[in-house]
Amino acid sequence: MANNQVLLNDSIVVISPQYCTPNQVDLYIAKRIKKITEGRNLGVFDINGNNIFKVIKSSLFSSRRILLDSAGVPLVSLKPMKFSVPRRWKVYRGDSSDSKDMLFSVKRSNFLQFKSSFDVFLASNTEEHACDFKIKQNFSRKSCFIYQGDSDSIIAEMHKNKAARDNVHGKDRFLATVYPNVDYAFVIAMRAVLDEFNTARKRGIAGANGGGGGGG
Repeated sequence: MANNQVLLNDSIVVISPQYCTPNQVDLYIAKRIKKITEGRNLGVFDINGNNIFKVIKSSLFSSRRILLDSAGVPLVSLKPMKFSVPRRWKVYRGDSSDSKDMLFSVKRSNFLQFKSSFDVFLASNTEEHACDFKIKQNFSRKSCFIYQGDSDSIIAEMHKNKAARDNVHGKDRFLATVYPNVDYAFVIAMRAVLDEFNTARKRGIAGANGGGGGGG
């Protein structure tokens, strides 16, 4: 089996099959969780409040991020591509940044568009004629949906809501719903990249928003 692929039995596995279940998975996502997350980085919790993932900086001054599991094992690393227009992030297996370990990349769908939409390409999709997944975020950034390719098939969605506020004490709290047979670690990795795009937008980093400047 290749490093990353959509399985033929309709399951979507990119990071690991252990994060793919036949049931819907609900997760809470938040920032600035005391004693768990660092600064604005994400923490992810199950519905019982157990921390299952978190994002950290690879080093103090690095722009690279690492998604860890509950035991502190690196699952993937997220690295921005310098000088790419539109801005692009690449995601690698474990703590690697070697091209042979790349799993997928994320870039803005259209540099000149006003909407907040992002294309996700698996590493095996070298031609990039069509995206493998698409992330669409509403203008207020309070909801986002992840689709399989350019279809209407949703594999995950995330919303700010009362349930997240009541169950997680932190900032920017979301309830993430991952559909059955979808690798939820992959979904969280995409969410972590989206968060980096949103942060870049706030800071006015060139290429983060495209020409429109108003996405999400």
